[in-house]
Amino acid sequence: MGYWRIDTDALAGSRFVVSALAETTAALMALERRSPAHPAERAWLADRLPHYRAHLAAEPATAALVRAALGRQWLAGFLTPPPDGRPYEEAVAQIRATPDAVVRTDLRAASALPESLARARGLGPRTAELLEWVWQEAVRPDWERRRRVAEADILVRTAQLSSGGWAAALSGMRPGMAWLGGGRLRINLQDRPPRELSGEAGLVFVPVTTRHGWVSWAGRHRHALVYPCEGQLAQPAGAPAALVGLLGPVRARVLVLLESPKSTTQLVALTGLSLGAVAGQLKVLLAAGLVLRRRTGRTVLYSRVAAGDVLVSAATGSEQGE
Repeated sequence: MGYWRIDTDALAGSRFVVSALAETTAALMALERRSPAHPAERAWLADRLPHYRAHLAAEPATAALVRAALGRQWLAGFLTPPPDGRPYEEAVAQIRATPDAVVRTDLRAASALPESLARARGLGPRTAELLEWVWQEAVRPDWERRRRVAEADILVRTAQLSSGGWAAALSGMRPGMAWLGGGRLRINLQDRPPRELSGEAGLVFVPVTTRHGWVSWAGRHRHALVYPCEGQLAQPAGAPAALVGLLGPVRARVLVLLESPKSTTQLVALTGLSLGAVAGQLKVLLAAGLVLRRRTGRTVLYSRVAAGDVLVSAATGSEQGE
């Protein structure tokens, strides 16, 4: 069992962050492993995968490099530096500047080093160029939605932290992960030596919108745990055309999103609307008897009631029957 021992100071200094580089690396993993997390990502993969394959077919050394770096149970460290707040371009530049010797050492830890990479040069630049391609072609066009989803997930986790402590916020973040108590966080079910995080350990939690996650560290003062967003957040909520015609596009989308309870702040993050606009839509839906408002601790949550469920279900069924 792999776990981290995290003392009180390290845990108190931890934080949640959104990382464009982590999202890009997760998208690279989804493309390489052809593993969509939900129907919307399946459509994205079907659209982008032929371009990705064509790109790698023209760069066989890069194809061998990415296959070696993305092991099934261990990722090459140079590819997954812990986010430290620097801009995306600077983070990619760090990967670009990685010496070939360091890349090869990391690759040997992730998997057997292919002969074609044993004497290859410019491995860091090759990796950075591939990440740039994935960012430009597969992530950046949809980045604003992905960023809002990650921000909404952070709101979910921080609310869980406030109400149930670290056990509620961290358990179930990724398969096999659980807060064991006594300062121990089980990372996965693999047989790995424990890692000590104390004092100013620099621990960050990073949500990504694909199904892939990982842990990484650089020295003793930078640690990251990258995890998949909540499933109902990561999947874009499209409203049926009949519901849009009845309620309007914004109100229909809010009603669809309220399949599970959400706060106004979460709805703002998911829709990109202003707080006032979301509050206005919720007021109308409340008056129509389609949603319910309730308080949980210091958080006010909204969710669909039976009448709202019937309306969404009928509109969805009508669309599918056409």
